Amino acid sequence: MLADIWPIFRLRIETPRLVLRLPEEPELVALADLAAAGVHRPDERPFLTPWAEGSPQDRTRSVLQGHWGRLADWEPDSWSLGLGAFTKDAGEPRGLIGLRANDFRVVREVSTWSWIGLAHQGQGLGTELRHGILTLAFDHLGALDATTGVFQDNHASQGVSRKLGYEHDGITRDRRGEEWLVSDRLRLTKDRWDARAELLDITVTGLEEESRALFG
Repeated sequence: MLADIWPIFRLRIETPRLVLRLPEEPELVALADLAAAGVHRPDERPFLTPWAEGSPQDRTRSVLQGHWGRLADWEPDSWSLGLGAFTKDAGEPRGLIGLRANDFRVVREVSTWSWIGLAHQGQGLGTELRHGILTLAFDHLGALDATTGVFQDNHASQGVSRKLGYEHDGITRDRRGEEWLVSDRLRLTKDRWDARAELLDITVTGLEEESRALFG
């Protein structure tokens, strides 16, 4: 089985409505098709890398290349985990949630990224996805901090971050197309994570010793 070779395929995070896991090939195609249908409105530009602004075919290929690239480039000292989000009942794709780190064994810091299919936005899934991946990071991998970078006009992502307890941690000036704009750098500490008011029913399974070794 594929999980015997790459044990992270056994990793599953269950939230109230979703299951987060590495997609297999047919599921990867389904996620790519979801991205092809759109991940933001035409008047929005929420991502620093404009992967979602091209044609549907461009978005499809970007999802595939991103998935394969993360697996191919994985090293214990530099990794990026991208988990597909699927509904618990029918296994339908809803988006991707990512966790990445450099020198995690020493610095214990991660960063997150995500996208949700346009048709499924506005239902609280962004918060649920982030809650799930942060449960993995803080409660199972031993992270001390989680960071994210958000454009100041990306109100949805800003709202999810603030709701989960992230605090302002500075700014960066970034290029977006032919313009520059300010991004907020946000940080969530382990202490603030432990003190959060909202507790979702999250379970993490399949994180065995072999899997843990891959995270450094």
